[in-house]
Amino acid sequence: MRNIAVATTSQLAADAAQEVAAAGGNAVDCALAAALLTINTEPGVCALGGSAFVTIWRADGNPVTIDGNVAVPGKGLADDERRHGAVDVTFDYGGGVTTLVGPGSVAVPGTLAALEHAWKKYGSAAWAAVFEPTIRACRNGFALSAACRYYLGYSGNCIFGRSRDGVDALHHADGTLLNAGDNVVVPHLADSLSLIAEDGARVFYEGDIAAAITSHCRGGDGMLTAEDLSSYRAVERAPLIANIGDWQIASNPPPAVGGSMLAAMLLACATLPHKHWSSDALAQLVESQRACLDFRKRRLDLADDVAAEAARLVESARSGRLLARWSSASTVHTSVVDNEGTACAITASSGYGSGEMPAGTGLWLNNCLGEIELNRRGLDAGPPGSRLPSNMAPSVARRRGAVLAAGSPGADRITTALQQFMINYLQFEMPLRDAIGHPRVHVDTSGDVVKLMAEPGLDLPEVDLPTTIFPEISMYFGGVGAAVYDSETGFEAAADPRREGGVFVPGAQ
Repeated sequence: MRNIAVATTSQLAADAAQEVAAAGGNAVDCALAAALLTINTEPGVCALGGSAFVTIWRADGNPVTIDGNVAVPGKGLADDERRHGAVDVTFDYGGGVTTLVGPGSVAVPGTLAALEHAWKKYGSAAWAAVFEPTIRACRNGFALSAACRYYLGYSGNCIFGRSRDGVDALHHADGTLLNAGDNVVVPHLADSLSLIAEDGARVFYEGDIAAAITSHCRGGDGMLTAEDLSSYRAVERAPLIANIGDWQIASNPPPAVGGSMLAAMLLACATLPHKHWSSDALAQLVESQRACLDFRKRRLDLADDVAAEAARLVESARSGRLLARWSSASTVHTSVVDNEGTACAITASSGYGSGEMPAGTGLWLNNCLGEIELNRRGLDAGPPGSRLPSNMAPSVARRRGAVLAAGSPGADRITTALQQFMINYLQFEMPLRDAIGHPRVHVDTSGDVVKLMAEPGLDLPEVDLPTTIFPEISMYFGGVGAAVYDSETGFEAAADPRREGGVFVPGAQ
């Protein structure tokens, strides 16, 4: 049995990774098994009909990132057939969210293509074995997590009340929403997963499942076509690399923006004045977030050439010019490492969810085209086939004798959560659990007024921003999961106390 360490969204998912390791799986197989389970057992928070990025770094090779991000739909459609079928929804989650749902909000899903690409090129276990824990959990039912229940308390009716099977999955017979801990059985989901386990991703992109998805979306005036699905391919890219001390960090490259943002934030804090969070160090941290998030809002989100703008951001941070300007001025994640030195980090998302579940599939579809605070171009997001923006930044870091896999859910807090974790662990050399649990800040640029959000226990500097201090650590600030293998000290893994999570470490009780 290959030894692994896992940090993921639930203990059920960590157990799935352990099961695949016992069957001979490597770090990639185990990460895929855990990711599949958490993607399919976190209703509302994630779903298979969304997007995913996979970053892999083997000890004997170069790092790679597999891009399974959602793409703009509409291949084969006339212009007057586009930009229909979406519905505005406003609900109170996170202080108030407006998003687009319905068939017109569905982008071309890429999760399954990315997972299959990773397995074919880097896995060693059988494809069916990777799926077995998830199929079993979905057939027998799984407990509704507290995080899912919290989100569904806001979205259960206005979004996830749009399909009959979805309503049946998430509600009691009397129509009330399930409670945290209640057993969830999503109709037809285990059957769809069994088909995919038997026939591969092809059935999702070209077979019976594909036909059900496109018929449902086109029947509701959405833009997703059979050609969109059949032509979709995961893309393997060279990750963006940043050096912090003696660690080399590989993260998600353009056209996604998450890795570039993370690299710029880390480089902007590479010369912190202390090895702890003094007021001066926090001031530099806040300035780094403020500058990077402002750059994204003004330059990256609407850029025609995302790669060029991302390169400008990273170089500006590396040279020190980025902070000089400011001196006056829904996702799941799995991290796995093994004792051969391979690390795999997978982050997946389906946006806020479109609420659409094609009949007989059990598969909820994404609303990434309608996630307007991220996809600021809206339904007219670009030519069909182009990738949408993404904050996701699954990352792997390596130094001599050690490898780290890390990532976080949390929308625009993904990069700020990872920034602070990596500073804590790589620069300040905090123990892994402390590096994840330490209080965080986040500069919120989502509204008309830029605000500083903070957890309690920090010596905050004086800033010219309205400041909100939360009463305790909060899932608002992300949910970092990290796993480490060091050839001298062995395995370690930790999940964020801000969210439910699961870990597995060899020999741990």
